[in-house]
Amino acid sequence: MKFKAEVTLLLIAITLFALSMFCYTYADTTTTTAATTGAEVKSFTTGTFYPFRSIALIFVGIASISMVTASISYSKKTKPLTPLNP
Repeated sequence: MKFKAEVTLLLIAITLFALSMFCYTYADTTTTTAATTGAEVKSFTTGTFYPFRSIALIFVGIASISMVTASISYSKKTKPLTPLNP
């Protein structure tokens, strides 16, 4: 893989991690909308709904795969470090 593709994969991973952080912490304050959606997660302590937590976990999975792919591709191209005193 070329260097530009690796950097692009890493930027996509960073963007997806940031987007998933927002989606994971987004709380729906209206109970009528949150009660009708099927994919919400209700907090036991506060009673608020988190409708985008499942989407956030998907984003984290895609970002992790992208990051691992870029790092493996980069590590295959680089030479291993040689000891200072052979």
